[in-house]
Amino acid sequence: MTELEKLKAGLEYDMWDEEIVAMKVGAVHGCKRLNSIDILDKAEKDAAIRDLFGSVGKAPTVLSGFNCDCGKNIHVGDNFLANYNVTILDRGPVHIGDNVLLGPGTVITAVGHPISPKGRREHLSYMKPVTIGDDVWMGANVTVLPGVTIGNNVIVAAGAVVDKDVPDNCIVGGVPAKKIRDIENED
Repeated sequence: MTELEKLKAGLEYDMWDEEIVAMKVGAVHGCKRLNSIDILDKAEKDAAIRDLFGSVGKAPTVLSGFNCDCGKNIHVGDNFLANYNVTILDRGPVHIGDNVLLGPGTVITAVGHPISPKGRREHLSYMKPVTIGDDVWMGANVTVLPGVTIGNNVIVAAGAVVDKDVPDNCIVGGVPAKKIRDIENED
């Protein structure tokens, strides 16, 4: 298997492989373009988001300081907002629903590294998809780790580190994030 095939299969892969590095370089250029567009140039901003991401719903907003690993593995629904300095490490699929607000400094990562120092010295990484439901609001500086699924109608408190799945209709917070309380869904 190639390193890219290993990545897509969810196996450990060499993060310095030429094909994988090329994905990152493409994303760096796409992010540079997106971040350089005047916030008032909505048509150009929209076009840059659609060029960078894998799929995009209606009315996306991505503010300056956005970074990603690939771009094409990011799939967002309608009314997506990525506030300032959001990073999505999308070596694997990151699916984000409708009406999702990512606070400034949010990090969503679908990539990790082995626990063993030997594996890290060998430049190994792994991918686990991330899924975020509809009507989710993440406060500032939230981190979502590989393999996590966040349900619908969820609020993630500022500074939380989400390392486990989150059910629908609740508020979570802390390090690691824990359920604080349930919330109503008016729908």
